[in-house]
Amino acid sequence: MPLRDHFRGWLYQELNWHSFHNSWATTMAYALNEYLPSGYRASANVQHKIEIDVAAYGGTRSGPKPTGGDGTGAELWESYAGTMTLPFELSEEAAEVLVHGSGDQRYLAAAIELVSDGNKDRPEAREAFVAKCESYLHSGTGLVIFDAVTTRTANLHDELMARLGPGLTAWGERLYCTAYRPSGQNGSARLTVLREALALGSPLPTMPLSLWRGPSVPVRLEETYEDAFRRLRLPTEGPN
Repeated sequence: MPLRDHFRGWLYQELNWHSFHNSWATTMAYALNEYLPSGYRASANVQHKIEIDVAAYGGTRSGPKPTGGDGTGAELWESYAGTMTLPFELSEEAAEVLVHGSGDQRYLAAAIELVSDGNKDRPEAREAFVAKCESYLHSGTGLVIFDAVTTRTANLHDELMARLGPGLTAWGERLYCTAYRPSGQNGSARLTVLREALALGSPLPTMPLSLWRGPSVPVRLEETYEDAFRRLRLPTEGPN
């Protein structure tokens, strides 16, 4: 199934991109789990306007107020005075597939980022997205970025490359998919990048997803994209 425009026209009226994002990320995770090596698991992570919670495993914000060990709350800080306060951008939107591996402990092995309009609408949002991707790569995590946002011209791949290798020539494609494979050790580490231009009305490529210190597995964008359409009962063509 060729790539459609999810940000304008008839398909935008049928279903917003966030909803399609959610379904496609889940479908992609299911497909990856069919052929990931033993010890790896893919799962979808879709967030919009997220907030920082108490802890990664801290439960929900509702319910009784937590207290200290003696029940008085004396061990808890409602707030604290820092040495400085400055403006800071949170990554408000995320639609991604995360692949975790298990060894001595659970770890992030690879990530697929599906770019949304909110990731590109402001310099601060682009900076937050690029910083997250940079942290993945510096930790050795394989990464795929898929950007089919037709309403914004910024190229997040170019901005990521500018952070990693100042002076690199900008690619400039508006619609694209890129795969990144970090390899080696400090002092001899390398980053291998595969770039594929996307076009509305054209099939989607299959991209390699590199697992941390492991092999690469195929991300079958065309098959999972078509499957997401089918599961959502979306028409493949607009009204004449």
